[in-house]
Amino acid sequence: MTLGVVILAAGRGTRMCSDLPKVLHPLAGQPLLAHVLNAATTLDAAQQVVVFGHGGAQVPAAFAERDCIWVEQAEQRGTGHALMLALPALLPAVTQVLVLYGDVPLITPATLRRLVASNANTGLALLTAEVCNPSGYGRIVRDHTGRLLRIVEDKDASVAERDIQEINTGFLVAERTQLAAWLAQIGTNNAQGEYYLTDIVALAAQDGVAIASTRPGCLTEVTGVNDRVQLSELERFYQRIAAENLMRAGVTLVDPARFDLRGALHAERDVHLDINVIIEGEVWLGSGVRVGANCVLKDCRIGAGTEIFPNCVLDGATVGANARIGPFARLRPAALLADDTHVGNFVEIKKTTLGRGSKANHLTYLGDADIGAGVNIGAGTITCNYDGVNKSLTQIGDDAFIGSNTALVAPVSVGAGATIGAGSVITRSAPAAQLTLARTRQTTLAGWQRPQKPTNK
Repeated sequence: MTLGVVILAAGRGTRMCSDLPKVLHPLAGQPLLAHVLNAATTLDAAQQVVVFGHGGAQVPAAFAERDCIWVEQAEQRGTGHALMLALPALLPAVTQVLVLYGDVPLITPATLRRLVASNANTGLALLTAEVCNPSGYGRIVRDHTGRLLRIVEDKDASVAERDIQEINTGFLVAERTQLAAWLAQIGTNNAQGEYYLTDIVALAAQDGVAIASTRPGCLTEVTGVNDRVQLSELERFYQRIAAENLMRAGVTLVDPARFDLRGALHAERDVHLDINVIIEGEVWLGSGVRVGANCVLKDCRIGAGTEIFPNCVLDGATVGANARIGPFARLRPAALLADDTHVGNFVEIKKTTLGRGSKANHLTYLGDADIGAGVNIGAGTITCNYDGVNKSLTQIGDDAFIGSNTALVAPVSVGAGATIGAGSVITRSAPAAQLTLARTRQTTLAGWQRPQKPTNK
């Protein structure tokens, strides 16, 4: 059979108390819907169709790069209605339809594959779960032989039915032609006045169709997000699992409860992460890398043996081996630091190459610069790279020494082995292996009086 995936993501999310569509609220740095799409992508489905509604074009716009079909449910008339709208958007070749939910983010590929496989010899398969407190969930009603008969929603259930602890998770997979026929028969005669997708189960049973069921690996996989409390609970669960996986792979987390993974971390052996480290995007850490407390690393690569001291932010940077970064350093996109470099406190580097063994240890801004090996950048140095319209390049040769409080007005170059005197404003190229100064002569004015504030009478 050819699989098509339909993701229902049109809900308003009233209990989120937010103008942002519920499925766009972030979990582990990605929208809820992104997690569902990621899981669906592993199934080798022929097509993904997403039904959106609340928030309008915000939802498709947030996933413009995704290869999926968007169907709008302008009027919220229930899950059955949403699927009615989605089916015509599926390719004719699709014969099997898997239904997922955009606000149930932690469903795993393994569970989905098991659910799809259970539908191989049946017209319909459901993902069900056993819970201690089923209040609020649709109940799975079976006969005395265990044959699945129907699902009854909590608001429509009898007293006896409310005691049933097997619940419907909402996830199902069905043969497309039969699914379309069942959807055509459901109505709105229920407490909500909506088209319940769950009503197809009773119709399937009446048709004598065998209905399969399977269970998720854990209940958190099928836990939906209805408010910010539930969102925070799923966030902590996700982070705990991520932390455990990293520690089992050889990463030391000083306190797993104070670590956040908001992307993917690729770590070699003996990486050490202190408290409150945040990983965003895709980050590679070489063996023996140590990251101090309160650091944020986003889309960067760090070489083996490098130490990042506390309170640093690295975004889009590449750092070589055995470097020393921070504390309180900021490396911005296209910062490229070679092996054995040192970047100290309150140094900001952007679109700059720092050669092997070069140092910028204090209070410095280096932007749009090409800096050679063995260069010493004094405290308070800046590259004046922006003239209000254009960015220009500063070039510094190997073994140059840049004195403190130097302003390098780009475009400008400093030759290899050159020394720039402290306090200089360099506007023309400084020759190699020579001392260049650009500051006024010190003068003392005899008899000069400092201005005085008027005395209050």
